[in-house]
Amino acid sequence: GGSGFGLMGIVAGIERGFIPRDSAVARLDKIADFLAEAPRFHGAWPHWLNGNTGEVQAFSEKDNGGDIVETSFLAQGFIVVREYLKNGSEKEKAVAKKYDELWKGIEWNWYTNNKNGIYWHWSPVYEWEMDFMIEGYNECLITYVMAASSPEHAIDAAAYHEGWARGGDITTDVESYGIPLILKHNTRGDKGGPLFWAHYSYLGLNPKGLTDKYANYWNLNVNHTNINYEYCQENPENFETYGPNSWGLTASYTRKEDGGIGYAAHSPDSDRGVVSPTAAISSIPYTPEKSLRAMRYFFTDLNDLLWGPAGFYDAYSLEGEPWAAEKYLAIDQGPMVVMIENYRSGLIWDLFMQAPEVQNGLEKLGFSYEK
Repeated sequence: GGSGFGLMGIVAGIERGFIPRDSAVARLDKIADFLAEAPRFHGAWPHWLNGNTGEVQAFSEKDNGGDIVETSFLAQGFIVVREYLKNGSEKEKAVAKKYDELWKGIEWNWYTNNKNGIYWHWSPVYEWEMDFMIEGYNECLITYVMAASSPEHAIDAAAYHEGWARGGDITTDVESYGIPLILKHNTRGDKGGPLFWAHYSYLGLNPKGLTDKYANYWNLNVNHTNINYEYCQENPENFETYGPNSWGLTASYTRKEDGGIGYAAHSPDSDRGVVSPTAAISSIPYTPEKSLRAMRYFFTDLNDLLWGPAGFYDAYSLEGEPWAAEKYLAIDQGPMVVMIENYRSGLIWDLFMQAPEVQNGLEKLGFSYEK
């Protein structure tokens, strides 16, 4: 998934002149060749690839094969790169063609296991033993959109409506802080999941003007972000970390009780007094004023703690001795670059949404999209 976010980030970098176009295209070409040679399982890549060997690195014992969710985040990037380069030089057209072939080789329909829904994992050793049907609402809307959009391996619309949308049971009338949640989040409480749920599916998929019979997806994400913000202001655990400019709970590195670094999906239901800068920053299209205030606070007030060689470190806490996880995660870095660009120009959204297969897939699932 982080690789897909990185592909979209490179496109933003080319457009902004942060990286030379020719060297970026050479990098994109190298990435395509690597992915073409990497292990695939009915067209899907695993959650992790070992960076040194290119082989599968199991995410857990039985998660050692295809991961269709991570593959969908990756494929979102394939579409963006293809659309960006397809009318360029001969070299760029050749690279665009490689990404088109990678995208078209993913066997989305295999991952339904002949049922009305998509299953997250398939292993050549354990087959369907993980048995995890992807049901909403969480970060996986893009998986169903990509699967419906595939030219040769598409799922039926019934998989979306019966699987993801739980036969229509995905909607809710619940409100938090007077803000409608709109869809049932896969969490214990009523204050929404971690904020990456409002980011990963929507780096290419533009929620502005996107609706189906279950939700208005712009309102869904704006509300999710504002509920997360209001929770940090309510601060029921009385953490020192939170304030008007210090907010945003999502999956990231976290502070362990012994002072070490762990990993957690921070949310109102799993609150450790740890803020992940990607949460507020990647939400900039939804809450621009709040996000920009947070970004300014991170950069000025917390600069010595939080600013590192590749931007803001992944997470921080101000409980007792101020702490930062002096590490970076692709799945947190990538969305910041892409969502800032979408906020500024809509570039990545426009590239993804112009793809004819995406338009067909959305129509097939019953979405309407008005730019």
